[in-house]
Amino acid sequence: MFNFRRLLYVNRTIIGVILAIVFIGLITLFSAANGNINPWVTKQFLRFILGVMIFGVIVASDLRWWIQNAYLIYLIILIMLILVEFLGFVGMGAQRWLDFYFFNLQPSELMRVALILCLARHFSLLEVDEVRHLKNLIFPLLLIFIPVLLAMRQPDLGTAILLLSSGLSIFFVSGVPWWFFATGFCAVVCAIPVLWNFLYDYQKKRILIFLNPESDPAHAGYHISQSKIALGSGGFFGKGWLKGTQSHLNFLPEKQTDFIFTMFAEEFGLFGCIIVIVLFSILLLWGFTVADHARHKFSKLVAIGITTTLFLYVFINISMVMGLLPVVGVPLPFMSYGGTAMITLMLSMGVLANISIPGTKKYIEK
Repeated sequence: MFNFRRLLYVNRTIIGVILAIVFIGLITLFSAANGNINPWVTKQFLRFILGVMIFGVIVASDLRWWIQNAYLIYLIILIMLILVEFLGFVGMGAQRWLDFYFFNLQPSELMRVALILCLARHFSLLEVDEVRHLKNLIFPLLLIFIPVLLAMRQPDLGTAILLLSSGLSIFFVSGVPWWFFATGFCAVVCAIPVLWNFLYDYQKKRILIFLNPESDPAHAGYHISQSKIALGSGGFFGKGWLKGTQSHLNFLPEKQTDFIFTMFAEEFGLFGCIIVIVLFSILLLWGFTVADHARHKFSKLVAIGITTTLFLYVFINISMVMGLLPVVGVPLPFMSYGGTAMITLMLSMGVLANISIPGTKKYIEK
C-alpha cells in the first residue's frame, strides 16, 4: 500500500513554498508572543512536523485506497462532528473541539477534505449525462448540507461557508447545469430574511459592521477598525520585525489566528504582503495545474476541490482583515495558529502531491 520512493518525485519548488509560508508564520507568531517561542511557536512547529509526517504517508499511499474508502472517511468525520454536539468543549465562545487528552481536534476542519473526497468519488462514477439529472444530485447535496448545518450550530459560520463553497465548486466542474446554480442563488436571495433569524447576534453585528464600519468602532467594529489601522501603519516596508505597535500594545485582537496577516503587514509592510501573496499564488497555480494534468475524473475533482478550498481560505482571510468581507473567523493557511488546521492542510497537500506524481494516472477509479 505504501511506496515511500514516491517522495523522491514530489515537486521541490512546492515544498520550498510551503516551508517559506510556514517559516513566515512562525516568525510572526514569535513576534506576537513578544519575542518568545511560547505559547505559540513551539506548538505550531511540532504540529507542522507531525503534518510533514502525515504528508509523507499520504504521498506514499496508493490513491486507490482513498477512492475505495472515501465514503467511510466521510462517515467517520461526520460522526465526530455529531459528537461535538454532545461531548465537545467550548473555547473562544464556540463548541468546535473534541478533547482527546493529548490534543484537541476540530472535526469541521477535517470534514473539508472528507467532503471533497466523497463528492469526487460520487461524481467520478457518473457519466456526463447522468450528472444533469436532479435525482443524482440529491445525495451529494445531503453530503454537503449535513456538515454545513452542524458547523453552523457550533457556531462556525466561516467553516460552514467554506464547506458549502468547496462542495459547490465540485458540482460546477462535474458538469452540473447552470440552471441548478441560478435556482440555488435565487432561492438563497429570497430566503435571506429567514436565514437572518438563524444567525447569532454577534454574527448579525459583524455583517452590519461590514456594511457600516464606523457605526460602532469601540465595540462590534473594534476588530476591523484596529486591523485597518495596523495595515495602514505598516507602510511599504513595515515597522520592522518585533516592532509592530498595534499588535504589541494589544490593540490588535486575535493576532495569532484570524488577524495574523494584519500583524505581519504592520511589521513587514506592503512589500512583505506581496511576497506572501506571491507564495500563495504559486501554490494555487500548482494545484490547478495538477488538476488540469490529472487524467482521471476522481483525481481531477479532488485536486480542484482542495485547491479551490485553499484559495477561499486565503481570499476570505485577507479580504476579511482588510474590511472587504465580514469577519467570519477564517484562518490564513500555514500561518495562523491552529493544530487541526495545520494537519488538515498538510494532509491536503499530500493528496495533491500524490496526484501530481507520475504513475498516479495508472490508478483505476471505479
